[in-house]
Amino acid sequence: MPFSDLGISPALAHAMVLQGFVLPTPVQAQTVPVALGGQDVLACAQTGSGKTAAYAMVLLAQLASRTGPKSRHAAALVVVPTRELATQVGDTLRTLAQHAGQAARVTVLFGGVSINPQLMGLRGGTDIVVATPGRLLDVVDHRALSLGGVETLVLDEADRLLDLGFAQELDRIRGLLPARHQSLLYSATFSAGVRTMAQASLHNPVEVNVVAEEGEQPDIAQRAIQVDASQRTQLLRHLIAEHGWSRVLVFVATKYAAEMVADKLRRAGLLAEPFHAQLSQGKRTQVLMDFKASAIQVVVATDVAARGIDISDLPVVVNFDLPRSATDYTHRIGRTARAGASGLAVSFVTADMESHFRLIEKRHRTTIAREQVAGFAPTATVPVATLGGGIKGHRPSKKDKLRAAGLLPPLA
Repeated sequence: MPFSDLGISPALAHAMVLQGFVLPTPVQAQTVPVALGGQDVLACAQTGSGKTAAYAMVLLAQLASRTGPKSRHAAALVVVPTRELATQVGDTLRTLAQHAGQAARVTVLFGGVSINPQLMGLRGGTDIVVATPGRLLDVVDHRALSLGGVETLVLDEADRLLDLGFAQELDRIRGLLPARHQSLLYSATFSAGVRTMAQASLHNPVEVNVVAEEGEQPDIAQRAIQVDASQRTQLLRHLIAEHGWSRVLVFVATKYAAEMVADKLRRAGLLAEPFHAQLSQGKRTQVLMDFKASAIQVVVATDVAARGIDISDLPVVVNFDLPRSATDYTHRIGRTARAGASGLAVSFVTADMESHFRLIEKRHRTTIAREQVAGFAPTATVPVATLGGGIKGHRPSKKDKLRAAGLLPPLA
């Protein structure tokens, strides 16, 4: 199916080809026509499948079809969970519009930087707003933006936005929109609970679930290396040197770990930088630019880098700390093997995290052989209960943990 069959203009179809798309991807082919027909969409497709370009085509096609003088108010709103994703979506929309010869005013709003330039940038009006929830509401509170004219709402990485961290902000944003508007939700993963919440906020949505065929799955080789927690940094250095990895994205659990591991790698002579939500936006932007330009060899990041960041030809992702959920695992390893490239995902599995990694395997319906690297064989052993997946009914409750910490009196 050529792009012209999706219902977009020849100019926009040509712009997609200039962006490197020969033909529509499955998620584009299945969502663009129904979205242009005015229906709500709930779309789930793997990372790197062209979801951003899918809704970008819809928004630009809708904008081109509007008649009459331009309004000062935004006609479309794209809400994203991170600053980096906001920037990337804005760049995609502007590039597509430019290649299509289309005048589109795209405004990107995110926190971590001064709000004043963003307020000034809205004085001339806008067509499409791409924003993180908190900064969007700040701009609205400054009366610099009205959402009363929004015709189409897009939630990108919708599962992250619909979890408890953004629920209140999203409720308020929806309350500022017209009662009748179109909603397009895109993500690589949807839990059952999030799917229920999403469907409750949509009107007769068309649900699209793109399951990659065997030959279409991202070409990601997965390794699981058993190692003691105290040896992980040394093992990471060894693997980088042994395999000559040019760029490595390392995921850790906390901001403190990101700083600590990056510092240890720098002291060992590697070009490494931390990446987490507490860094200034300027620093985060610079780290990503340097990483993409290969001026930095290793970025040690929290899960703020797990979604939306598109780094071409990233060969390796390392789970220094295992992610909290199987969903986060999907997004983390999806940073490699993008746009048809191959990649490697390495997970460090300590004895106390063996049961958690087995749960991740179960959710992904896969089994990854455990490895040990010479010189880094673990000394800690996996508890017997863990080997059987834990003992049902014998996990400590919250009160048990509080008693153990001395925060509650012991049982009589």
